[in-house]
Amino acid sequence: MILRGLETEAASVGAVAGAWPLLARLYPICRSLTGQGVRDTLARLDEIVPIERTEVASGTAVFDWVVPPEWNVRAAYVADETGRRLIDLDAHSLHLVSYSTPIRRRMNREELEPHLHSLPEHPDWIPYRTSYYRENWGFCVRHRDRVALGSGPFDVVIDSTLEPGTLTYGECVIPGSTEGVAIVYTHTCHPSLANDNLSGMIVAALLAQELAKEQPRLTWRFILGPGTIGSLTWLSRNEPDLHRLVAGLTIGLLGDAGCLTYKRSRRGDTSTDRAATHVLSRVAPDSRVMEFEPYGYDERQFCSPGFNLPVGRVTRTPNGQYPEYHTSADNLDFIQPESLAHSLRVIARLISVVDENRCLVNLSPKGEPRLGKRGLYGSVGGIAPGEFQQALLWVLNFSEGNHDLLHIAERSGLTFDLVAQAAAALERTGLARTL
Repeated sequence: MILRGLETEAASVGAVAGAWPLLARLYPICRSLTGQGVRDTLARLDEIVPIERTEVASGTAVFDWVVPPEWNVRAAYVADETGRRLIDLDAHSLHLVSYSTPIRRRMNREELEPHLHSLPEHPDWIPYRTSYYRENWGFCVRHRDRVALGSGPFDVVIDSTLEPGTLTYGECVIPGSTEGVAIVYTHTCHPSLANDNLSGMIVAALLAQELAKEQPRLTWRFILGPGTIGSLTWLSRNEPDLHRLVAGLTIGLLGDAGCLTYKRSRRGDTSTDRAATHVLSRVAPDSRVMEFEPYGYDERQFCSPGFNLPVGRVTRTPNGQYPEYHTSADNLDFIQPESLAHSLRVIARLISVVDENRCLVNLSPKGEPRLGKRGLYGSVGGIAPGEFQQALLWVLNFSEGNHDLLHIAERSGLTFDLVAQAAAALERTGLARTL
């Protein structure tokens, strides 16, 4: 079994503690769909695990979408007549509506007001807002500061560019011993939101770092790209090889205090779905499983009807279901290290089961083969077989090519680990082989 190094509480807590300084360095970066902030983020994650960057030109057709112009920003602020900055991107990257078009004008409060966003119900929080696919500009501000702005005039400056460039996504590929492929996707497009989406990026990097030390059965592709347009771009570039994809996860929102939540794929009964149900019920009994819906994160792209891939989603509290979501309150203090470590070890366990799960064929199916002469059965008769011997018999009986190891574990009531060990023993002795 792979990723054993992350499955204990001590190991996962230690991994998160070691990555926390990097998490703090990543937090203030002004990320968006495109631009230097994404590249800077991937470059820093490259300190944990090698990440290969792919650049896709603006204007590239991606199914019904088009890769947008590249957006970068150097400065953005609202200042009073004395030059005092009342709203300043340098103070917090959420202050600017993402993808704001450039502007440099003096205006009064009436002109500025339609371009301000705040949360009256949370007057000390800055909201997160975007203007990705329509040209606009705006500022996000604490409501108490918005109320105190006065009548102006104000100098409004957004020193940004929207120009032909590229969309950037990163991949870390861990080769497997078979033709099968599994993916882990997390989005990279949010500025200064710790749970959404830094937690997903850190967990993905830590998983890839540990997995790179091992020899998985499947090839695992850890993909870090912007939401929606990033996953669609990856799908368009990898469409000829999608028939090899046997499992997948989108991950994010992994550091809050809520319970772990698994969202099923559109198909609902894939190996990913079944592995998640099996693992969560045993190692995270307070978790919940929700059915697929065509809303959420990038799982909805992988599960769109034209692809219908076996990709589920792991979060703690789902998107939009906690007050701090998409606000400045989703900061480093909001993330609980023990929750992030718990997410890390549960996802590690899930990946391990997905990677080990497979169908076997019994090479001696007519009656039970003699296990004793192969060193697989006890030498003393007349006593009930132990659990390992039971697992051997279960695997032999259900290895006709139609039942995978997860099915055998569920049907027998034995642990998946024990069933997987029995399967490996049967393959070593030539009594079974993987299809």
